[in-house]
Amino acid sequence: MRFLPVIAFAVCLLVEPAMAQLPVPSPDSFRLAEGFIAELVHQVPEQQGSWVSLATTPDGLVASDQYGQLYRIHPGADDRQTRVEPIDVDLGNAHGLLWAFDSLYVVAHRREERTPSGLYRVTDSAGDGRLDRVELLREFQGEGEHGPHAVIAGPDGKSLYICAGNHTALPEYQRTRVPPHWNEDNLLRRIWDPGGHAVGIMAPGGWICKTDPDGRELELVSVGFRNQFDIAFNPAGELFTFDADMEWDIGTPWYRPTRVCHVTSGSEFGWRGGDAKWPAWFPDSLPPVIDVGPGSPTGIVFGTGARFPEKYQRALFIADWSFGMIHAIHLRANGASYAAEREVFCSAPALQVTDMTIHSDGNLYFAIGGRRTPSALYRIRAREAVADSASVPPGEPTAESRLRHNLERYHLEGCGGAVDQVLAQLDHSDRFVRYAARTALEQTPPELWRDQAFAETRQEAVLELVVALARVAPRQPGSDQELFDLIGKKITWDSLDEGQRLHCLRGIGLVVLRHGPPDDAGRAWINESLGPHYPCDSDLINRELARLLVTTGPARYVETTLKLLDESPTQESQIHYVMALRLADKGWSNETRKRYLRWFVESAVFQGGKSFAGYLHQARAEFIEALPPGEREQLAALIAHEPVEQDPYATLRARTVVRDWTTEELIPAVQAADWTARDLENGRSVFAAAQCYKCHQFAGSGGIVGPDLTGLSRRYTTEYLLETIVDPHKAISDQYQATVFELEDGRVIVGRVADLNGNDLKVQTDMIAPGKLTTINRNSILASRPSSTSPMPDDLLNSFTEDDILDLMALLRSAEPGEGQ
Repeated sequence: MRFLPVIAFAVCLLVEPAMAQLPVPSPDSFRLAEGFIAELVHQVPEQQGSWVSLATTPDGLVASDQYGQLYRIHPGADDRQTRVEPIDVDLGNAHGLLWAFDSLYVVAHRREERTPSGLYRVTDSAGDGRLDRVELLREFQGEGEHGPHAVIAGPDGKSLYICAGNHTALPEYQRTRVPPHWNEDNLLRRIWDPGGHAVGIMAPGGWICKTDPDGRELELVSVGFRNQFDIAFNPAGELFTFDADMEWDIGTPWYRPTRVCHVTSGSEFGWRGGDAKWPAWFPDSLPPVIDVGPGSPTGIVFGTGARFPEKYQRALFIADWSFGMIHAIHLRANGASYAAEREVFCSAPALQVTDMTIHSDGNLYFAIGGRRTPSALYRIRAREAVADSASVPPGEPTAESRLRHNLERYHLEGCGGAVDQVLAQLDHSDRFVRYAARTALEQTPPELWRDQAFAETRQEAVLELVVALARVAPRQPGSDQELFDLIGKKITWDSLDEGQRLHCLRGIGLVVLRHGPPDDAGRAWINESLGPHYPCDSDLINRELARLLVTTGPARYVETTLKLLDESPTQESQIHYVMALRLADKGWSNETRKRYLRWFVESAVFQGGKSFAGYLHQARAEFIEALPPGEREQLAALIAHEPVEQDPYATLRARTVVRDWTTEELIPAVQAADWTARDLENGRSVFAAAQCYKCHQFAGSGGIVGPDLTGLSRRYTTEYLLETIVDPHKAISDQYQATVFELEDGRVIVGRVADLNGNDLKVQTDMIAPGKLTTINRNSILASRPSSTSPMPDDLLNSFTEDDILDLMALLRSAEPGEGQ
């Protein structure tokens, strides 16, 4: 389903006569935000490699080939006038470049044995304008595309910040703002990625550190990333990053889309290997500012100093390598953090953007390349540049932001004598303030605040204290029951909202993980406290209750969870219950085991990323392995029935057609509807039957390959929403628009370029099956053009009555985005 109007843009892959072996997109093919112009500055010849990092210097730019050396660039008006020269040092393979403190800082990857991965400083030792002296300041254990990445200057003018992906070992640090007791903290036994990615890599994952200009001391700032390629400070000195998804997980409940994160002091963002990734609502982590969707994050930069309209000077520009886009993220202060809106600033097929920088001329420069793909340097300038490129003022910090910063003062040494001040903020309405306060406590010896924790009566504060004590208090006999008693005496379930209930369940889970496994008394307490609430009307709460109760509770929860499995409208929820049930060691009968195994046969209609089927295969194998021998014989026929992939739209196509609906026929009914009298439950049933959950998320449930449909009524009229469903081809968002490729062999392939390697384009032809990519060689393309057809089918509503459709529209009008979802 598409809900954002777009203007179609021309697509062409031009081949310059002099560089026939290196076709790059022409700026004429770019779709740009209104008022901007793109120019080709330099088409990188094959001998200069494929550029992946870029930085501004006092006299131009520097760039690095992913597998080769560094280059100095003097940009001209066009490719003919631009001068590029190699920097004659034995250093390269750089993912991070920065000019600061009269030096070029380089985050380089290992080149055989002569130069290890690390932070280097390159200087002009003779004062002749030639960079010739190389110093290794810090060695890092990691390399490749998940290795060490960017280096940027700190806002204090005295420091550097470095980020690294999850295949980079955490370096030895001298100070940490992150409480140094991270763990996997997942109740369900992990299944590692069946495709083999990141197997064995444990918390804390990707990290961000601060250091001095000489790299002598490291201060750990933030952890829990998958693969954040770049970091950037806004004018107010707040740090941001754009973290990667794991696209092989698409379709699973643990899939997390690419996300822009506000990197605050001591923050944890919850990446874990395999199926153990944390949901955004876990209170011991922080949520993203905005989920962007599937993609491949690379360079980011704020528009500070650009000769752009003020809106874009304040914007965070983020690059998506795989889908060929630069997004402008428009941030606005929201309590102690930010809210955000996304705009596609520049896009084109096969525009594999790697890095960006704002030059002193007030323009944005960006490079394309990586994985030995054709490389180029482009410039984007405002059609009417502002007269002065001086940065816009940062604006006054909010009261919540000032409070957060005050609490963050205690993240290095603990709060000591300020315990009372910190405790006072544990029930603050702002999640980032509460997180900063709890982090300050966790950096403080628990004996200094433990007594106050057990005397606390404010429910929100108690929830935070349970999390803190579970994480830092020593594990000893009875410590779990002590924390269960704190919850039981101070928390009233019925008085909690959904977010607080989830917080409570996470706290209990952490007690089990850090102070358990629970004994008979602990299991009895969990059952008596939580059993009456399972199931409830919240999908997220049911999922978390399943983690706790199926693995620790009485036998009856197997039947309860199987019923939820049968009734869940989304494949993500169903998979969650399947993963929990595979670990239940009691409560099974021959019939319930049959129901469980039949699910795997029926789930063959589900689709996902590259590892999707492997996860389900492993879950099924673990369940079968745990079967008693006698049961295995009785279930032999079902065990032998391996799931076979099916048409994901088979159920929808089997429905009887009611009418070939048009927008004109339905608009009068929509305009006359009494929305307060509509049946929202039937609307949910229609949403599920129409297969909307396969691509879209709504109120926290569903897929993520299409836009989130929650809260649409705040942005669009009901008539417009109806039109986009009935006639999805009328207005197609450029974020999802496909390209038609006509090939030499007569084939026509329609899809979105999702990956590139050398001269090959990997094209996603079916959003329902994002893991299936078709390979196209660039040289085989005769012509390409934007597709006028939406990936969304145009007959989704034809098997539903007018009342069904009105109930669906009422549902889409109803939900508002929830905190932490």
